[in-house]
Amino acid sequence: MSKNTIKIIPLSGVRENGKNMYLAEVEEDIFIFDCGLKYPDNELLGIDTVIPDFTYLEENADRVVGIFLTHGHADAIGALPYLLERLEVPVFGTKLTIELAKINVHKNEATKKFKDFHVIDEHTEIDFGSGVVSFFPTTHSIPDSVGICLKTSEGNIVYTGDFKFDQSAVPMYQTNFARLGEIGKEGVLALLSTSSNAENPTPVASELTIADEVSDTIFYWEGRIIVAMVASNLQRLQQVLNAAHRADRKVVLTGQDFGRIIRTAMKLGKIEVPEDNLIITQKEMKQYPPERLIVLETGRMGEPIKSLQRMANGTHRTLRIQEGDLVYITTTPTTAMETNVAKTEDIVFRAGGTVKMISENHRVSGHANPDNLQLMLNLMHPKYFIPVQGEYRQLAAHAELAEKVGIPKENIFITAKGDVLEYRKGLLEPGGAVPAENVLIDGIGVGDIGNIVLRDRKILSEDGIFIAVVTINRREKKIVAHPQITSRGFVYVKTSRDLIRESADMITTIVEKHLQDEDFEWSKLKQDIRDRVGRYLFEQTKRRPVVLPVIMESSQRHKPRR
Repeated sequence: MSKNTIKIIPLSGVRENGKNMYLAEVEEDIFIFDCGLKYPDNELLGIDTVIPDFTYLEENADRVVGIFLTHGHADAIGALPYLLERLEVPVFGTKLTIELAKINVHKNEATKKFKDFHVIDEHTEIDFGSGVVSFFPTTHSIPDSVGICLKTSEGNIVYTGDFKFDQSAVPMYQTNFARLGEIGKEGVLALLSTSSNAENPTPVASELTIADEVSDTIFYWEGRIIVAMVASNLQRLQQVLNAAHRADRKVVLTGQDFGRIIRTAMKLGKIEVPEDNLIITQKEMKQYPPERLIVLETGRMGEPIKSLQRMANGTHRTLRIQEGDLVYITTTPTTAMETNVAKTEDIVFRAGGTVKMISENHRVSGHANPDNLQLMLNLMHPKYFIPVQGEYRQLAAHAELAEKVGIPKENIFITAKGDVLEYRKGLLEPGGAVPAENVLIDGIGVGDIGNIVLRDRKILSEDGIFIAVVTINRREKKIVAHPQITSRGFVYVKTSRDLIRESADMITTIVEKHLQDEDFEWSKLKQDIRDRVGRYLFEQTKRRPVVLPVIMESSQRHKPRR
């Protein structure tokens, strides 16, 4: 790579929500901004998480100078263990972000001994020769959030991370506007800015307003309160703790991971508990009347909602919603979760509880709205703009906002995962692509689930499975044990005897035909059974189960009886 050559590569985190990871290449050095994951949608049956494709980084491992993190949420740090299994590179972040990253990394057996973590703050500058990395505080739903500035000989490359502007933010969450102005005056070559809320013009309520709402709701309710929230929203947690203190209530935490996050934040002074013994264990709940309790039900994405359903229908391992309970949902559900939330409300009301959502009265978000995004653009004055962190429609909406503040359309790039933008001879232009497929995590398997497996899971979930077991003797060219049919999720065998019998006869005919073939092949036999039986079952039922032929071979010679 020649001198002064710069590449910007959104490895993931564009045309999708979550899984943020962006690369800046300056001369021979590669800088990684964030290393996040995302949780799967309903189409990815059984998949636990989705992470970026690290192929390009593995191929250029000796050029990576570091991983720079903006905040401690899973969409920024969740994929770290999987990357650090492949690359041994330093990790940089603020104090809380690094501690949360350590929890994440050290849970993984392969990376539990990794120690190359470096704590930074807004005054840190790290000179790598090809560029100087510095940081600026931003407002988000978790403390210690920062944006990243990479100073190069051609200008600054700025990545905002998740942010919003809130003039009433408490000191721990405040944005350093002066620093943003300084970066803009130095000259910004390219700005990578979050687009999550770019298409929604509704103003986001200030956290001071939200804090009053939470406090009043908790203070004036007479029964037990169950608060549902995303585990990583520490700002909301602080508001609940403050409201509990004011209302003379005790707070019960659920979930080990959440407790670990809370203890870490408390140790670093990022969460302030207003009084001793405010937080109690589930075992201690019996010592207090319901009107003095707040139960915090937390999790990732939709997990709090699923837990509420279990509480309402009596299948939760420890808690059950009772008459007079208030279920207070303090997170704004995604569009995909709205139906699930409505279903949860109905179940809770049936159990005797009441549901209140914080989004009924206010728009709540930790992400910048259009006005915030345009203010960031005006502070930065970038030559080139790359909207990131959002679905395509959100990136497009952000691009329109950029045009309205004077950035030329030809200087705005809506990228796909893996697209390479190359700055050469004073121009930033598309320059090919690198591998950037989704890598699926299922249990301990990383990347071993592909489209074929997902297709089979989808069919199994919709039409079930049809298993036929046959034992043959190839030497004697005969069937030793005729087809035994098993069905799961397809038809009820006892009421479909004719269908099962006809299927078994068809399989017998197919097997006998193949046994007489001089060019007998196992694969051809199994495929023939799958194709012909599959067609027959569809004709009879209009369903397409997975047809699984199990052909066993017996080598024992069968003597004719005398």
